[in-house]
Amino acid sequence: MPNISIRGELLPESAIRKLVPYSDKAKALGRKVYHLNIGQPDIKTPQHAIERIRNFDFELIPYGHSFGNESYRNKLAQYYRDRNLEVNSDEILITTGGSEAISFTFMVCFNPGDEIIVPEPFYANYLSFAIATDVVIKPITSSIENGFQLPSIDEFEKLIGPKTKGIFICNPNNPTGYVYTKDELKKLSELVLKFDLYLIADEVYSEFVYDGKIHHSVLELDGICENVVMIDSVSKRFSACGIRIGSVVSKNKKIIKSIQKIAMARLCPPMLGQVVAESAVDSPPEYMEAVYQEYLHRRDYFINALNEIPGVYSPMPMGAFYSIVRLPIDDSDKFCQWMLEEFEYRNETVMMAPASGFYSTKGIGKDEVRVAYVLNIEDLKHAVECLKVALEIYPGRTI
Repeated sequence: MPNISIRGELLPESAIRKLVPYSDKAKALGRKVYHLNIGQPDIKTPQHAIERIRNFDFELIPYGHSFGNESYRNKLAQYYRDRNLEVNSDEILITTGGSEAISFTFMVCFNPGDEIIVPEPFYANYLSFAIATDVVIKPITSSIENGFQLPSIDEFEKLIGPKTKGIFICNPNNPTGYVYTKDELKKLSELVLKFDLYLIADEVYSEFVYDGKIHHSVLELDGICENVVMIDSVSKRFSACGIRIGSVVSKNKKIIKSIQKIAMARLCPPMLGQVVAESAVDSPPEYMEAVYQEYLHRRDYFINALNEIPGVYSPMPMGAFYSIVRLPIDDSDKFCQWMLEEFEYRNETVMMAPASGFYSTKGIGKDEVRVAYVLNIEDLKHAVECLKVALEIYPGRTI
């Protein structure tokens, strides 16, 4: 039998989804599973966007423009300008989710074997995108002790070598909820100029920043517009994960032109997804404010409740709707599987993502999990109660 590729062998299972077979078995036994493992909000998609699909008046669903429908790109450009980001529609390319946007960016900005520096913990699928495009991630570790703030620029410089071609950040951060300060981004921009690197930023959660913090986009940075790529998506902003619509935004015309070639080869992003996204951009401020306040309410309850459990610690996330949580356990992979396979409390259990899958450095994150506070308060209360009981009886508890 022929061997599969080295790439296929190296690709990791998703830390977010690899335990799904165990959750399916738990549900088959009649157990309620609270999904904290995945950023799937239970907040409704804007009703007017749903109505747009119901009233879809095409007699067939055709191919769309390879770069994304012009009407949607125009509307998205205006959305960015309303947020004081000077973006034109020809600087935007629509993709099949933020995942495709990242993969396309890696493919055109880096050669096989090129290295990018990524603060860890990072979104688990970044590693898969890098392996699939023959890019090498060089992790720089941030610490739960200081809330996962950006490591020092001196530490970045130590990692820069002849193969280093870029820095990749997520702001607000998934999985930590950290929001990079203006000063941190300025220091990164100076490093980018010094070594002529790309600066790629996943800014999917830019609408969700709390406690008076301000989200600063890499598109605001002076003097490095040719070096910058911004990744975006409507999945979380409008609670429409399944429409799979993302975007690449850059003022570097060579990057956009090169990605257009790949875009033509994959034909077009989802037509119906773009219809929903274009309508969702028109969501009134009241919708966005209500969603924002709901996530803030969930965060405040959930993180405080977690920190009341003996031996548990989570920093207070400043943005997005995730946190890395330290638990008094021996191994987060074992614990998360045990929760689904062997544990139940009142016929309920909790699914979380082992944080080891969010680190590239081996051996880190073994006592941490990533959680997403995307469920309503009542469900979060049940999840916290389950977790508290589970930690009391888990055989691998460490303290």
